[in-house]
Amino acid sequence: MTEVDIVVAALAAGASAGLMETASAAVRDAYDALRVAVRRRLSARGEEVLDAEQVEPAVWEARLREELIASGADRDQELLATAENFRALVRSEGKNQVDARGAKGVQVGDHATQTNTFN
Repeated sequence: MTEVDIVVAALAAGASAGLMETASAAVRDAYDALRVAVRRRLSARGEEVLDAEQVEPAVWEARLREELIASGADRDQELLATAENFRALVRSEGKNQVDARGAKGVQVGDHATQTNTFN
């Protein structure tokens, strides 16, 4: 995955309505920061691709990828760090969230061992 692909994937993930409805404030803030960084990068080109409406996702992503490459986004360390921060928050957001209503012997976490005896 190239640097520009990371930015496009992060924006596509954030554009998902389901993600933003259930996301924490930290994830929403990180997504907003990513959009600001991308808008800053694309502003010199005068492109409005970030806010394109009624466009197929694949078309939007391809056009965004082209504009980011043309703008030199792959060399913008601040933008790349912002995209990575957002992606890391999204990955960690869903980790270890368990709906344990009615469950017995629930264990949450990594690398744990559990033995249950139910009577």
